[in-house]
Amino acid sequence: MNNFSYERIHNNLQYLKLNTIEELLDNCLEIAARDSKTTMEVLDYLFEREMKHKEAAAIERRMKSAGFPVKKTLDEFDFEFQLSIDKKVIEDLATLRFVHNAENVVLLGPPGVGKSHLAIALGIEAVKAGISVYFTNTGNLIERLKIANREGILEKKIRDLTKYKVLIIDEIGYLPFDDEGAHCLFQLISRRYEKSSTILTSNKSYGEWGEIFQDQVIAAAVLDRILHHSCEEK
Repeated sequence: MNNFSYERIHNNLQYLKLNTIEELLDNCLEIAARDSKTTMEVLDYLFEREMKHKEAAAIERRMKSAGFPVKKTLDEFDFEFQLSIDKKVIEDLATLRFVHNAENVVLLGPPGVGKSHLAIALGIEAVKAGISVYFTNTGNLIERLKIANREGILEKKIRDLTKYKVLIIDEIGYLPFDDEGAHCLFQLISRRYEKSSTILTSNKSYGEWGEIFQDQVIAAAVLDRILHHSCEEK
């Protein structure tokens, strides 16, 4: 290989942003010459490493975009400690069929049973599968929606949140909503209805959601859209 070809290969790899291949190329060529590797074997190895690097980088970007407060995995969850949780149901959810069917997941139970852990873990499984995910605490979400509403950009905010295939809304019920917050959340849930999946965690039974929304009609309308296509775990 002459110097011109060598430089052109490296320049083209840089232009195509095949940075891993460029980094490994010289060493691979030396090993190939020493061990009599075929061109096909060298190319297969280089492209495999490039693909794995890009996949890892993409997962890292999606993890950052998801905004998980902590990293929690299904492997770390102690199902023996929380016997009230059906492991088979969670394992089925981890297949992410619910995402492809645009179904919702509702995790109900008292504080300390691992609802947020499971919600995050399912979100991480989705991220690893190449699915866009966003995690938010209910209180923070409501405040951001209300600010957007007052600034006249609620439609844009809802549209941005609707882009995520999985939206995790954590801790519904710890604080009640005012009228503005309840209507904003209703609009978000309605927009995502039958289009994408929402995972919700709550320490309140469905019968108590009227107290959360401080409006039985709005609560019923929200629950209707959430539960129409949903998987529930208590």
